[in-house]
Amino acid sequence: MTRAFRERVPLHTYDDLREDARRIRGGAEDVIWPGRMTHFAVSSGTASDGKVIPLSQQSLAATRRFSIGAGLHYLAETGDPSFLFGKHLTLPGRIAEDDDFPGTHVGEVSGLVAEQAPSYFRNLLQAVPNEVAFMPGWNRKLKEIARRTARMDVRLVVMAPTWALVLFEELMAEYERQTGRPADTVADVWPNLQVFISGGVTLSSYRALLEQTIGRPRGQSVDFLETYGASEGFFSFQSDQDDPSMLLHLGSEVFYEFVPLDQLDTGAPERLTIGEVETGVRYALVVSNASGLWAYRVGDVVRFTSLFPHKIEVAGRTSEMVDGYGEAVFGEEARTAMQAACREAGARMTDFHLAPHPDADAEEGLPSHQWLVEFEDGADPDRERFARVLDELLLREAEAFGAPTVEVLPSGTFYRWLQHEKERVTGQTKVPRMSEERDVADSVMRVA
Repeated sequence: MTRAFRERVPLHTYDDLREDARRIRGGAEDVIWPGRMTHFAVSSGTASDGKVIPLSQQSLAATRRFSIGAGLHYLAETGDPSFLFGKHLTLPGRIAEDDDFPGTHVGEVSGLVAEQAPSYFRNLLQAVPNEVAFMPGWNRKLKEIARRTARMDVRLVVMAPTWALVLFEELMAEYERQTGRPADTVADVWPNLQVFISGGVTLSSYRALLEQTIGRPRGQSVDFLETYGASEGFFSFQSDQDDPSMLLHLGSEVFYEFVPLDQLDTGAPERLTIGEVETGVRYALVVSNASGLWAYRVGDVVRFTSLFPHKIEVAGRTSEMVDGYGEAVFGEEARTAMQAACREAGARMTDFHLAPHPDADAEEGLPSHQWLVEFEDGADPDRERFARVLDELLLREAEAFGAPTVEVLPSGTFYRWLQHEKERVTGQTKVPRMSEERDVADSVMRVA
């Protein structure tokens, strides 16, 4: 059966889906999945120019089960139900009825799932109502959430680490305004915080900074639970506090295929099932789901760390690679090198971007990479030492490019850049990690 599926269904990208998605938004039924679909996830850009993924009620229900299952697994692992005795704060993206297609709803998948949360969650656990969670204007929403929760018993949060750091700063400031007492850490505001559920970006890059910002509620460290999901489905969650890799969720109504990354753009790449993969190999993730996506390239790269059970690490995006100088640097390698350099320098990074050095086309010397880095509280570590650690970790085996340089940016630069460059800033808005062009780097430097 698998062989027949591969022969009949080629790999697809969003360009293959675009016209079908437009027809479905216009009310057409039975196009790629039985019946009519009225919910659409914007996976990048806006509804007018981004990728708009149709979502069936069956897929939305599977995502709800995934979220509940991850929570129950955590409860079974720890045996501690305390997080159920307080409020849960989620930071979903905004959704709205699509004016161009009446009767349909469009937005980020986190918002579409939150809209259909079970009534017991909305009535008993949800920290802020949906009218706040879906407010337009990201800054305004964060301020309102902080205002409402500064004296609340919040015990579990679900959000991207990048936006958690922004919210936490606003929360501590709001707590001082309301109480007149300073808050040095989030624990001063939410002393019973127990669980941080992370998604959207790789947790490892931000965990140390989050731990410092949160502090130690009631003298105990907060548990972190990383999840991996996208508009096309939710795929894995961290099942063991001592193991950062994530358990692949095989009950989410998704058929998984894995294409070795070095074959992805060849004429006939291998398409491996869950029973054919190996550990340590970079695979492009391909899914078929209950919304009618068939052999769809998600755009992410995963690597298996274990086969029984099947556990994965997200190694970046298929496009997250720079190879302009004949020696590839992958996003995963860049993140690992950045974390090592931060440890060596005793610094905490909040965001970074890798690009060709502005003098890369100079006639003298080898071209090189420039790292734009923003550190916590505007710290400025020894740049040469920092760059040296980056260089040692990236192993310029062929010496195809020169040693990297580091440009330290003032606090808040990347956030200001996002506000300046993006039509709207949401929970899914991320700083691109790397580029073979200077477009992002130059525009960030203009904001700095």
